[in-house]
Amino acid sequence: MEKRTKGILREVVRLRNALQPVNRLPPEIIALCASFVPCTNPKPIVSLTHICRHWRGAIISSTSNWTLIGTKWARLAPLCLERAGVAPLTVTISTPGVRERDLADFLRALFPHTTRISHLSLAMGSSIEGEMDKYPGFFASMPALTSLEHYRSEEPAKWFPSNEIPVPPLFQNVSKLTSLRLAQTPLYPTLFNITSLVELKFNGCGIHFRKFIGFLESNHSLETIVLELEFFGGSVSTSAERTVSLPRLRRLAITCEHSISARGLLSCLSFPSGVNIEVRECQVFSCGNLALFLPRPPTPIQELLAPITTMKSWVNSGGFHLSGGGGSFTFNFSENPLHYDQELELFATGTVRQLHIFFDPRSSYVGPGDRRHWPFECLPALEVLIISGYRQECGPLAPLAKDPALCPSLNTIALLDYLETPEAFKDLESMLVERENSTSARLHRIVIANKKRDMPNQIQSIGRLRELVARVDTIVGDDLPDLL
Repeated sequence: MEKRTKGILREVVRLRNALQPVNRLPPEIIALCASFVPCTNPKPIVSLTHICRHWRGAIISSTSNWTLIGTKWARLAPLCLERAGVAPLTVTISTPGVRERDLADFLRALFPHTTRISHLSLAMGSSIEGEMDKYPGFFASMPALTSLEHYRSEEPAKWFPSNEIPVPPLFQNVSKLTSLRLAQTPLYPTLFNITSLVELKFNGCGIHFRKFIGFLESNHSLETIVLELEFFGGSVSTSAERTVSLPRLRRLAITCEHSISARGLLSCLSFPSGVNIEVRECQVFSCGNLALFLPRPPTPIQELLAPITTMKSWVNSGGFHLSGGGGSFTFNFSENPLHYDQELELFATGTVRQLHIFFDPRSSYVGPGDRRHWPFECLPALEVLIISGYRQECGPLAPLAKDPALCPSLNTIALLDYLETPEAFKDLESMLVERENSTSARLHRIVIANKKRDMPNQIQSIGRLRELVARVDTIVGDDLPDLL
């Protein structure tokens, strides 16, 4: 009787759980929930199958939850291959730290399923040719491959492989690729047969400039290009020999040691509306001076950013971010911050409505002493000025205090972690007083944001500001609302 009672109670508990709202969800919804678990391997999804019988059945029956196969979780590979059914596979093979025998066993188990591999990620510590020669049949039988990543820890010599050099088996049948990511791996000649790329990430190998331009020219469907490379010396021309049109491009990121490489590439590309361009870490040939870095007008970049409305500028670390008209341009450099005024003036056109200046709190104001109106003399349409991190008592607001006619459309100033002492507000107060007497240049709003919860040194100054401007907002933190 006692045994029967326990059985009935267990059945009651099971039925009660089955009636809970979460357990009445359709199996398709539960399986979809598992697909949102952030993971690079199936272990977290295996844990979800232990929640209850209903969840286990729903998650196991969804083949898309079991398509991740990798050497780092090789013990789960047979289970995943069984549950994945005929779904396309995402395979990660990392050879560093894996014994050759274990790798051979993994590839042998995966070999019958290579025709279903749609994404392959390879991380190898030695020559790609040497690794693939050991398993030629495995790497040559992937007709469904659309995404390929290859990372090699050893940096190769900066050479471009000729047509006479044998091509590794993996790169012999890649015409269907839509995503290609290579690190320390050259562009083999067979890769130039690809015409369907949507994403390209290329890092670490030298290449002839004209060959690379030809590679881009054959892939009109590219949407993302991320490059960290160097072109052969003498192969780059600063004037465009031909223009490559990339009508679907949405992001172009370039990192080069020599600014002439990035400049030459930008000179050859025609950009659609809405593209985001990033140029990073150019450190040679006076790259700190954007006027020398960019091609002479008219250029694709300057035409693209003619309607820019927002400019962000990092004074001492060196960097600019400009956006407007659906597109943006970011330029980062690490030398010669004294050129800051030249770069800002280059892009300080009459369409800029919002300017955000970032200062290093440990540094003093950077700018030419004999040009007191810079940079505001170039910004007649400026409506919002945001200043971050300034600590000195005489700073970037001084020009606006001395000449209220500058930036007549300015109506909002936001200060982020700015001027911690009451005396440091004197430039702001002086500017407000001067502009109060100029009805066409009157400010309507001040925003003061501070990461600290209390601002005892600023309370008195904020009280005085409320007498000079219609609206003063204080914010704890650095998340500003949309000020435009």
